[in-house]
Amino acid sequence: MPEKSISVLMVDDHPLVRLGLTALLEVCDDLEVAGEAVNGKEAVDLTEQLQPDVILMDLMMPIMDGIAATRVIHQKSPHIPIIVLTSSMDTDMIQKAHEAGAHSYLFKNVTCDALADTIRAAVE
Repeated sequence: MPEKSISVLMVDDHPLVRLGLTALLEVCDDLEVAGEAVNGKEAVDLTEQLQPDVILMDLMMPIMDGIAATRVIHQKSPHIPIIVLTSSMDTDMIQKAHEAGAHSYLFKNVTCDALADTIRAAVE
């Protein structure tokens, strides 16, 4: 068992996506869900409250989108890597997320192992 689990904040407006990610992370001994946010505003608030090790951020959400949330979180907590997890193949959106401070991005069709490895690599 690892000494300390990597805490992950999941940000996605789709409950099924959050449920699936939680199930995936529960299988990994070194990863744990610190919290869940359904929009960018909640992500900003929960990041300040929970100080997770990593954030998985969707881009298209109501109230505050993932790019705006990434920008705010990165300005306030630049030490927390943000991994964009999106279904959008829009390279302009991905570039804007990178410019806002995203550490990396993955498409939602990523394998479980690749997602877990990306989370681990983000905190190394």
